[in-house]
Amino acid sequence: MSETEFLLWVRGPALQGATIIFLLGVVVRILEILVLGRKPNLAEARGSAVAGGLRTIISRSFADRGTLQRTAFTEITGWIFHIGFFVTLFLFAPHILLFEEVLGVSWPALPTTIIDITTIITIIALLAVLIHRIGNRVMRFLSRFQDYLVWLVTILPMLTGYIAFHRVGLSPNMLIAIHILSVELLMVVFPFTKLMHAFTLFMSRYYNGAIAGYRGVNS
Repeated sequence: MSETEFLLWVRGPALQGATIIFLLGVVVRILEILVLGRKPNLAEARGSAVAGGLRTIISRSFADRGTLQRTAFTEITGWIFHIGFFVTLFLFAPHILLFEEVLGVSWPALPTTIIDITTIITIIALLAVLIHRIGNRVMRFLSRFQDYLVWLVTILPMLTGYIAFHRVGLSPNMLIAIHILSVELLMVVFPFTKLMHAFTLFMSRYYNGAIAGYRGVNS
């Protein structure tokens, strides 16, 4: 198989398969949560469940002062690589062209220099997270294989994308193919790991906040 044929396979059947696994996996995981439901609350309402749920979504998105003092490194690096990943995924011109091809919609892109700097900062933040996890005795003890797998499939698209854009080492076709494969790996792993929190995070926060709000307390 030539490099061109390999790239066509990666952009064709492999991408289609990864997309199907990703979409089905996400839908099934969300349905599992919804089907579980919850027991009816027979207690008298002391507040608004909806207001409590919405309030908790906002309040839990930012650490309070005490938590920030205890876990400043984790909070800061977490925000950096989440924002960086979002920026490089949705505001890089070639990615926007792909979304336009698939979805038929597009939006303005950021300058390449900004994307380049953001990618480097994001990679550094992810490396710092790994070093901190390994160096911290408690975090190292609590970490499991999935934690390192999630880290790996998250950083690989950033690394391979940066290398492909700067054409380091291999031919352009092979570099692009490797980058796309790393994204497909992320898509396949996504529904079955902690990465699903991207979809369930706000659901769980709303659920907890709604229970507290119904009881008339803040979550």
